Amino acid sequence: MPHILLTNDDGYQAEGLRALAAALEGFATVSIVARAGAQRGGAVADAAAADRVQRIAEREWAIDGTPADCVIVALHKLLPEKPDMVISGINHGANLGENVYYSGTWARRVRARCITFHP
Repeated sequence: MPHILLTNDDGYQAEGLRALAAALEGFATVSIVARAGAQRGGAVADAAAADRVQRIAEREWAIDGTPADCVIVALHKLLPEKPDMVISGINHGANLGENVYYSGTWARRVRARCITFHP
Protein backbone atom coordinates (compact mmCIF):
# COMPACT_ATOMS: atom_id res chain seq x y z
CA MET A 1 0.00 0.00 0.00
CA PRO A 2 1.47 3.42 -0.90
CA HIS A 3 2.23 5.96 1.81
CA ILE A 4 0.87 9.47 1.15
CA LEU A 5 1.66 12.61 3.15
CA LEU A 6 -1.22 15.13 3.18
CA THR A 7 -0.76 18.80 4.09
CA ASN A 8 -2.54 22.09 3.37
CA ASP A 9 -2.80 25.83 4.13
CA ASP A 10 -6.02 25.60 6.10
CA GLY A 11 -4.98 23.52 9.08
CA TYR A 12 -5.31 19.91 10.14
CA GLN A 13 -9.06 20.21 10.83
CA ALA A 14 -9.92 21.67 7.40
CA GLU A 15 -12.86 20.14 5.58
CA GLY A 16 -10.93 19.66 2.32
CA LEU A 17 -8.06 17.85 4.02
CA ARG A 18 -10.49 15.58 5.88
CA ALA A 19 -12.36 14.79 2.63
CA LEU A 20 -9.12 13.93 0.87
CA ALA A 21 -7.98 11.68 3.73
CA ALA A 22 -11.33 9.89 3.69
CA ALA A 23 -11.15 9.41 -0.09
CA LEU A 24 -7.71 7.81 0.20
CA GLU A 25 -8.74 5.42 3.00
CA GLY A 26 -8.24 1.85 1.84
CA PHE A 27 -6.05 2.97 -1.07
CA ALA A 28 -3.06 4.31 0.86
CA THR A 29 -1.52 4.71 4.27
CA VAL A 30 -2.15 8.39 4.97
CA SER A 31 -0.08 10.65 7.21
CA ILE A 32 -1.29 14.19 7.89
CA VAL A 33 1.08 16.98 8.86
CA ALA A 34 -0.61 20.38 8.63
CA ARG A 35 -0.66 23.69 10.40
CA ALA A 36 -2.47 24.05 13.68
CA GLY A 37 -4.52 26.82 11.98
CA ALA A 38 -4.82 28.48 8.59
CA GLN A 39 -1.99 30.44 6.97
CA ARG A 40 -2.15 31.72 3.43
CA GLY A 41 0.56 33.39 1.42
CA GLY A 42 3.35 31.92 3.56
CA ALA A 43 5.16 30.55 0.52
CA VAL A 44 8.56 29.03 1.25
CA ALA A 45 9.15 30.91 4.50
CA ASP A 46 10.63 28.59 7.13
CA ALA A 47 10.16 28.99 10.87
CA ALA A 48 11.94 25.81 12.04
CA ALA A 49 8.88 24.64 13.98
CA ALA A 50 10.17 21.22 14.97
CA ASP A 51 9.73 22.07 18.67
CA ARG A 52 6.07 23.14 18.20
CA VAL A 53 4.51 19.86 17.12
CA GLN A 54 1.28 18.45 18.54
CA ARG A 55 0.41 14.82 17.92
CA ILE A 56 -3.30 14.68 17.08
CA ALA A 57 -3.71 10.96 16.33
CA GLU A 58 -1.76 8.06 14.90
CA ARG A 59 0.03 9.38 11.77
CA GLU A 60 -1.37 12.89 12.30
CA TRP A 61 0.32 16.05 13.61
CA ALA A 62 -0.40 19.79 13.85
CA ILE A 63 2.49 22.23 13.58
CA ASP A 64 2.65 25.84 14.71
CA GLY A 65 4.83 26.96 11.83
CA THR A 66 4.66 27.85 8.17
CA PRO A 67 3.12 25.64 5.47
CA ALA A 68 6.62 24.72 4.26
CA ASP A 69 7.58 23.73 7.81
CA CYS A 70 4.92 21.04 7.73
CA VAL A 71 6.69 19.18 4.96
CA ILE A 72 10.19 19.80 6.32
CA VAL A 73 9.30 18.55 9.81
CA ALA A 74 7.29 15.61 8.45
CA LEU A 75 10.12 14.37 6.26
CA HIS A 76 12.97 14.97 8.72
CA LYS A 77 11.40 14.33 12.13
CA LEU A 78 7.98 12.71 12.16
CA LEU A 79 7.57 10.06 9.49
CA PRO A 80 9.39 6.77 10.04
CA GLU A 81 9.65 6.23 6.28
CA LYS A 82 9.69 8.49 3.23
CA PRO A 83 6.22 8.85 1.70
CA ASP A 84 5.63 7.75 -1.86
CA MET A 85 3.75 10.98 -2.56
CA VAL A 86 3.06 14.37 -1.00
CA ILE A 87 -0.34 15.95 -1.69
CA SER A 88 -0.81 19.62 -0.83
CA GLY A 89 -4.48 20.59 -0.56
CA ILE A 90 -7.47 20.45 -0.83
CA ASN A 91 -7.64 24.10 0.24
CA HIS A 92 -10.70 26.13 1.13
CA GLY A 93 -11.39 28.50 -1.76
CA ALA A 94 -9.48 29.08 -4.95
CA ASN A 95 -5.70 29.43 -5.19
CA LEU A 96 -5.78 32.70 -7.13
CA GLY A 97 -2.44 34.29 -6.25
CA GLU A 98 -0.89 36.30 -9.05
CA ASN A 99 2.53 34.94 -8.20
CA VAL A 100 2.85 31.20 -7.48
CA TYR A 101 5.93 31.84 -5.32
CA TYR A 102 3.70 33.33 -2.59
CA SER A 103 1.56 30.21 -2.48
CA GLY A 104 1.84 27.89 0.52
CA THR A 105 0.49 25.12 -1.71
CA TRP A 106 3.36 25.64 -4.12
CA ALA A 107 5.86 25.95 -1.24
CA ARG A 108 5.06 22.50 0.11
CA ARG A 109 5.49 21.02 -3.35
CA VAL A 110 8.88 22.71 -3.70
CA ARG A 111 10.03 21.58 -0.24
CA ALA A 112 8.97 17.98 -0.82
CA ARG A 113 10.74 17.93 -4.17
CA CYS A 114 13.93 19.51 -2.84
CA ILE A 115 14.15 17.31 0.24
CA THR A 116 13.30 13.82 -0.93
CA PHE A 117 12.04 13.43 -4.45
CA HIS A 118 15.15 13.86 -6.54
CA PRO A 119 15.13 12.74 -10.19
